[in-house]
Amino acid sequence: MPGVSRTIGLETCESYLIFESETALGGALRAFLYVVGLAYCFLGLSAITARFFRSMESVVSHTRKVVDIDPYSGAQVIRHEKVWNFTVADISLLAFGTSFPQISLATIDAIRNIGSLYAGGLGPGTLVGSAAFDLFPIHAVCVVVPKAGELKKIADIGVWLVELFWSFWAYIWLYIILEVWTPNVITIWEALLTVLQYGLLLIHAYAQDKQWPYFSLPLPRSERPEDWVPAEAVACKQESGICDEYSEILQVGEVENRNVVDIFSIHSGNGVGPMYQIVSGIDQTPESSTKDSQEKMVSEDHHVLALWRQQFVDAVTLENAESRKLNNFFSRMARISWQLLVAPWRLMFAFVPPYNIAHGWVAFICSLIFISAIAYIVTQLTDLISCVTGINPYVIAFTALAGGTSWPDLVASKIAAERQLTADSAIANITCSNSVNIYVGIGVPWLIDTAYNFFVYKEPLRIENAAGLSFSLLVFFATSVGCIAVLVIRRLTLGAELGGPKLWAWITSVFFMLLWIIFVVLSSLKVSGII
Repeated sequence: MPGVSRTIGLETCESYLIFESETALGGALRAFLYVVGLAYCFLGLSAITARFFRSMESVVSHTRKVVDIDPYSGAQVIRHEKVWNFTVADISLLAFGTSFPQISLATIDAIRNIGSLYAGGLGPGTLVGSAAFDLFPIHAVCVVVPKAGELKKIADIGVWLVELFWSFWAYIWLYIILEVWTPNVITIWEALLTVLQYGLLLIHAYAQDKQWPYFSLPLPRSERPEDWVPAEAVACKQESGICDEYSEILQVGEVENRNVVDIFSIHSGNGVGPMYQIVSGIDQTPESSTKDSQEKMVSEDHHVLALWRQQFVDAVTLENAESRKLNNFFSRMARISWQLLVAPWRLMFAFVPPYNIAHGWVAFICSLIFISAIAYIVTQLTDLISCVTGINPYVIAFTALAGGTSWPDLVASKIAAERQLTADSAIANITCSNSVNIYVGIGVPWLIDTAYNFFVYKEPLRIENAAGLSFSLLVFFATSVGCIAVLVIRRLTLGAELGGPKLWAWITSVFFMLLWIIFVVLSSLKVSGII
């Protein structure tokens, strides 16, 4: 893609996405088309991220065979226990998955600027803006989605406090290395320390979950319910000769329960939906149960090809059973139009193998590849929008890009707030994602650039808009204190962070949205040089 040049006066942006003839179009038309393209990419990101979640569920639900000896009879007792610890899964796979669009975008931005002494501003701007979107609008949604009068509180307050501490420290640390330690530059050691702190977060959270002495907060906690997600009936419908439950293609935009991707059902002993296998838990010891599970696993392995074929069938199917039941012609046509709109994404993502292969790791990796590819197109479109309109790329980053790439976070937390019995994962997803945004999303791209500059130029990495980024961090920190303070007040007065009387829930929601508007407005004014 040719170098980017902004439109000034009557000058025309000479950059283009696909065809050189794009430059002959009017600036307003080009801006409209690029914005539409950006929105369509966000739709694709939502769809492939949902596929990523399903593969992640399969990875986390993986169990291992454990043989115990009955102390009374001396007989061998075989049971299956989950390989992944829930807290570690929340902070690593779950938070990493919801943040991967931003991480991928920031990494691509860093690679594009490799060899330059200045870091790209697109990645950091998107990640800081994403943190604000996660903390304010997502909390605003989660607090009102429970049913009227229903209260949902954090059960393991200790783990949440640990995650909250590391989330706040991440932004304090970023401000220190930008303004205090080595102003306006990043050294390789600062970038390396940033990444390593993600490991410290994992260790600290695991220690708190296991109640390690001297390493955990001595706080009482409520035990997590065995079934985090209420059980639901899953209908099996025969279509195209294969049970509909074998389909992995998502009906993007549908609202039926069977099409909702509940990424938090990894906490459930029995799971929800057809992708789960009932295995012997820690307190389920009969060997016959294990044999049944193994037989079911073998049976499902024979359906891998059928699953993959069904993915392509569903991708080109515009009407499903639900849409055919609609009596209203306009509703039916609207649904078909929507299916037609998302069909290209669904057909493309049908190439992602079913989650059954290698416990979901193949689908996991393939999904990441697709996310990276879409993130690359997003960076190109952002450059073009900035070039055509003259809007500062940093403003686009922490508004449009932050909101678009954080959409999976919103969907994930909303599902948890609606369907889980506690508020742990809905809120933990927000705090963990914000930590991952800094430690991994900013740390890894900066480590790439600083390492290159260190070995090639013997120079640190310079931050071109360090003042604007630092100002956004200060505004975010101040507003986030207000957000957390409201959650604490709700816990002390109502007994829960989410739900409660609808009036107070909506007042809280409006307050959170106001904090987000303050962040966006002040950050935009600073970057634009107005303040």
